[in-house]
Amino acid sequence: MKKFADIFLRALLTGFAIGIGGIVYLSCDNRYIGSFLFGTGLFVILSFGFNLFTGKVGYAVENKPSYIIDLLVIWLGNLAGTAATGGLILLTRAAPSISEKAAGLCDTKLSDGLLSILVLSFFCGILMFIAADGFKKIENPVGKMLVIFLPVMVFILSGFEHCVANMFYFTAGMSWSLKAFGYLLLMSLGNAIGGMFIPFVRKWFVN
Repeated sequence: MKKFADIFLRALLTGFAIGIGGIVYLSCDNRYIGSFLFGTGLFVILSFGFNLFTGKVGYAVENKPSYIIDLLVIWLGNLAGTAATGGLILLTRAAPSISEKAAGLCDTKLSDGLLSILVLSFFCGILMFIAADGFKKIENPVGKMLVIFLPVMVFILSGFEHCVANMFYFTAGMSWSLKAFGYLLLMSLGNAIGGMFIPFVRKWFVN
């Protein structure tokens, strides 16, 4: 139980970090600056060893089946953290602006087709694995920073779907519904497939 408590708490803190990234993104009129500052959340997560679902799911390829339980706990912790952050920001003077912008994003996502959501989530999953794995393997400090912030900027500016970020947007935009939860599960699936894509292909490398 101590193991799962640790996993959950690290995932909970991840939810707060992503939520703060979402807040600053929605607070910026310039989406390029906002997408860059959103990367602060991932910087905190990777630097402090927190648990982000989209950063961990790719390693399911090289772990035992029991790792799926870890991923489920991480997903729930991310949900709890983002929901708490979204709920708290709604209690502040920033609520009207943040909520309106988040609701607009959610409307766009929930009016999209299922296949579109899956594909957009797939590409986001690839980028998040690149960021997480790159941070672990790149030794150059400049490279470490680039591999955090560039994938985040690319997925946001491209309109790719990140399930944990959307947990925050659904809360801040007060857009939760049965449909939203279903879309979130589909986004999580797409992120998982994308996250495992490179590790799966990498297993077949000749060298």
